[in-house]
Amino acid sequence: MAEAMRQTVATMLKGIERYNPDNLPTLERYVETQSRENAYDLEANLAVLKLYQFDPQTYNVEITSQILLKALTNFPHTDFVLCKCLLNEKRLMESPIDHIMYLADVLERCDFETFWNRVHSMPELCSRIVGFHDSIRKFVCHVVGITFQTVEKSVLAQLLGGVD
Repeated sequence: MAEAMRQTVATMLKGIERYNPDNLPTLERYVETQSRENAYDLEANLAVLKLYQFDPQTYNVEITSQILLKALTNFPHTDFVLCKCLLNEKRLMESPIDHIMYLADVLERCDFETFWNRVHSMPELCSRIVGFHDSIRKFVCHVVGITFQTVEKSVLAQLLGGVD
């Protein structure tokens, strides 16, 4: 279903139609589809956040959370920063957005133990994002691969969030 929606959304995002407020419900459904089906479309997600900027009454914290968490799964790319820049300071301080900001901060600092402890302490935050843990583990593996020459199995398991 994500691939079919991707085509529809790609058409919507061309030209001036990108910021048509009538497209917002479809774009929000697409965000939820991305979360369920482990898909990712940065351009569509940025369009949603931009529409929220244009019309703050339409702001949906749940959709915004999903967008930010999906952007986190694309570390080390700058997607998260792009999304964050489309939110005002008040939104960044609201729960659960503030928790996601914290996760991004510790992940960017490569404080993986703190990251996993926080993720495990609030499973409801990330549970809607299919593939979240595996995507983060891929980033951790990337960092470990360029940082360590050798690493003990137990240390690697801890860095990967307690994987056996």
